[in-house]
Amino acid sequence: MNEITEEKGQASMLARFAPLFVVLGLGAFIYAMGWHHYFSFDQLAANRKLITGLVADHFWLSALAFAAAYAGVTALSLPVGSFFTILGGFLFGPLIGGTATVAGATIGALLIFFIVRTSLGAALAEKAGPFVEKLRDGFAENALSYMFFLRLAPVFPFWLVNIAPALLGVGTMTYFIGTFFGIMPATYTFAYIGAGLGSVIEAQDIAYGHCVNRNDTEGIRPTDTGCGFSLDPGDLVTPELLIAFAGLAIIALVPVFFKKFRKS
Repeated sequence: MNEITEEKGQASMLARFAPLFVVLGLGAFIYAMGWHHYFSFDQLAANRKLITGLVADHFWLSALAFAAAYAGVTALSLPVGSFFTILGGFLFGPLIGGTATVAGATIGALLIFFIVRTSLGAALAEKAGPFVEKLRDGFAENALSYMFFLRLAPVFPFWLVNIAPALLGVGTMTYFIGTFFGIMPATYTFAYIGAGLGSVIEAQDIAYGHCVNRNDTEGIRPTDTGCGFSLDPGDLVTPELLIAFAGLAIIALVPVFFKKFRKS
């Protein structure tokens, strides 16, 4: 009887951790194969005509595929969210691209939230000490405000904000609302930036072509031209934009400060 109970317990534990192992395994495989290097603006510039042609021929199917891909990279916690968000605006425009991004990111965030909560959240709750319990209780008391703050603040990685609430006992509906509405300001802003990315790529392409032609005229070998073609996503984000998001994040904490002020 004890052996049967032990086997059932092991099977239950394996089933609980299996989805997490799958996510970690897929993420490690993608990195090992080097596929994450394809999620870059340089690759986008090099394959721009092919990608935009496919989108033009199959617009709505491409938008659905983009949302599904965004859900996948979010669930796998790949650090390519900013690239994908700008890409959505570039391919589909700020409204449709932003909406597809919000949908995909929310679905992917919910997937990893459920996986982490099922595998690690229960174990943490069982073995939590007084400090962790106090942290969980404090977070749960103002969960929605904290969710909005974490989603709006530009200093917290998206993957970390997807996982932390699962370990702190945040409810599913609170997590969904905080994620869906919390990511909207940044998402539509970056999608709007992406809508103007075409002109940036064209300018880079023209400058690169002039550089190559000038060096060809001077007899310099193509491998020694020193011409570069690169796009840095950091160049598309201004300090003023980050300050605006930080301001929105602080506003999200106003209810928490007001509640603490009333108690004092």
